[in-house]
Amino acid sequence: MEHNDSGNGEITPGPHDRFSRFNRAARSIHDSIVRNSPIEYGGCGCPVVVEGINDVKALRELGFIGDIEKVNRGWGMPKLVTYLYEKYGIRNEVDGGGSIILLMDWDRTGGRLQKLLRERLESLDVKVDEALRIELMKSMKPEGRTVESLRPHIETLVGLLTYHN
Repeated sequence: MEHNDSGNGEITPGPHDRFSRFNRAARSIHDSIVRNSPIEYGGCGCPVVVEGINDVKALRELGFIGDIEKVNRGWGMPKLVTYLYEKYGIRNEVDGGGSIILLMDWDRTGGRLQKLLRERLESLDVKVDEALRIELMKSMKPEGRTVESLRPHIETLVGLLTYHN
């Protein structure tokens, strides 16, 4: 909410209102869906890396159709980082952007995982895309701090996605 300029102290909806926040989140989700989509569907074939199976389910419900990789698969961090490096390379060949979209939860544990994965991947010159996580942290924090906490809001977000196609 913001104060208007009328001088009477009225509060008007500003950039932090729910619709604006959800609209920004939907725009970022749309951009990531395009980057994640297979090349043959007009995307970039860029995988999304999330923490676990419930995050995968949430992204599928949002419309992600490309590769989604889970951190929690019983592998140590060195094996996971090596796998991601070998499978996806250091740059996305379609758009020259990050070859991997990192989307850990925006809670304390997710923040630690995000930093650890980013640092290890970047040490191998892998360019990572963190734009979706950054926008969701800003826009969706009141609704939750995890990827799976998007699930109750999927209908609203998917409705907004149609404006960004």
